[in-house]
Amino acid sequence: QVHLTESGGGLVQAGGSLRLICTGSGRTISNYAMGWFRQAPGSEREFVATIGGSASATAYADSVKGRFLIFRNYGANTMYLQMNNLQPEDTAVYSCAKAIGSAISTTDNAYDTWGQGTQVTVSA
Repeated sequence: QVHLTESGGGLVQAGGSLRLICTGSGRTISNYAMGWFRQAPGSEREFVATIGGSASATAYADSVKGRFLIFRNYGANTMYLQMNNLQPEDTAVYSCAKAIGSAISTTDNAYDTWGQGTQVTVSA
């Protein structure tokens, strides 16, 4: 069974950047699509970005397109979210997730394994 751990969150000023890392342990995540979701206080969890098992397909929420980049390192069993030009509305707990299969998906019911999350706070 795979276990996911996020890291790289923190406090940054508006316009700044952070790189989140999702590390898989226990089993390889290479064959599966992976995703990033976020949840702000008082809000529902929302999709951020996803990458396919072959990394040939990606998808982003409209709110982060052009600012965030999702990519993965198969050898290190990791996935990343590079976040640039962060804004206060990006403040949330960010969680990574492993999909049931290799196809990308923007809905959380396509994912069966979740990390604990990492806090991202963007100050104005």
